[in-house]
Formats: sequence, structure tokens, C-alpha cells
Amino acid sequence: MFRGLSEPERQNVARGCRLRRFSRGDMVFRAGEMCESFHFVVSGQVRLYVASATGVEKVIELIGPGHSFAEAMMFLPKPYMLNAQTLTDTLIMTVSKQAVFNEIERDPRFSMHMLSGISHWLHRLLLDVEGYALHSGMQRLIGYLLRDVELESDEDFGVVTVSFPVSKATIASRLSLTPEYFSRVLHQLESEKLIEIDKREVRILDVRRLASYGSH
Repeated sequence: MFRGLSEPERQNVARGCRLRRFSRGDMVFRAGEMCESFHFVVSGQVRLYVASATGVEKVIELIGPGHSFAEAMMFLPKPYMLNAQTLTDTLIMTVSKQAVFNEIERDPRFSMHMLSGISHWLHRLLLDVEGYALHSGMQRLIGYLLRDVELESDEDFGVVTVSFPVSKATIASRLSLTPEYFSRVLHQLESEKLIEIDKREVRILDVRRLASYGSH
């Protein structure tokens, strides 16, 4: 987002930034609070989620190091529509709304950087909606396991190891699956000799077989 900025422009934005340290389970913000900034995860993990009046929670997004969140909400004169909570000890850089707006006034091209970040978030959201509407739970889980694999490549992948950055229950919620179904599918894939499970690590034994298994 800030890659194309000159050094003076970066300094202008930096004046509106601050680093905040959170312990595991801390709330970064809650639904209903006014949005006065957006955020980058420097280290750690944040979950964005909504909660019903009965306490049922749905994970919308998992945010890891190097990724931002809440920039779209910053441009709406409305409070946050969801909650942000840390899943581990987390370091966050907060960028004030006023610093962003001041920079846009100084140089309207800066708004293109903001739009780029918002567009990436919208693209991920549309992929999620497509997955929920058109893909089975099995396909969604396999897609998550293969999310960082370039399947179009001709290379021999060998064994690929995937680490779960958060609990299986959190990932299940992110994929709109129950924890029980999530575990059942993992063990089904293991019984088919497609993966091996070792606590929070999954070793994919045959990437292409796994990818095609999900298309059935």
C-alpha cells in the first residue's frame, strides 16, 4: 500500500501511525465503536468476526503479518460492523484516518493505494461468497490446504507441509464448517493417504491427487 510513496509522503503518514502491543485474546476493536483508523499486523494473528445476540460467532477473516484490515470501514461514517480480536500475542501498526485523509488531500494519487487495498479485500470476499454458494465443505477445506500452491505449475511438488496458524475450530468457522465436520474431512483425507496430520501440521502427500479429489 505504501510502496509507491516518496520518503516525504511516508513521513507524513508515519506521523499518524503508532505501534500497539496486544496479548492473546485482546480486542483490537468491537462492533459499534467508531472507526478512526485502520491497521496492519506486524506480527501475530487477528481474527475478524461477527457475533449474534445469542453468542454464536462467525469468523470473517484471519489476518496475518503484513496484511491490513478495516481500511474500507474507515471511509464510512458508521461504526465498526465487526469485531477484531488477537489470537496470539500481536504487534499492530495503527494508521489514523486523519493521516490518510490529509495525505489524500495533499496528493489524490494516494487514494489509488487505498483503493488497491480495498479492492484486494473485496476480491477475497467475493471468492468466499462463491465458495460458500458453489463449493462443498470438502472442496472448501481442500482449497484452504492448497491456498499457497501454484497448481498451474508443472513442477513436482513432493510433500507440502501446511501449518495451521490458529485452532482448527477457528479455521472451521472461517470456512463456514462445523469443527466436527472439519475434523471428519481431515481424517477422511488422511485415510485416503492424501495427507498426514501431526497436531497443527498437515503434510500433503500428493498435491495433484488432493486437488482432483476435491473436484469430485
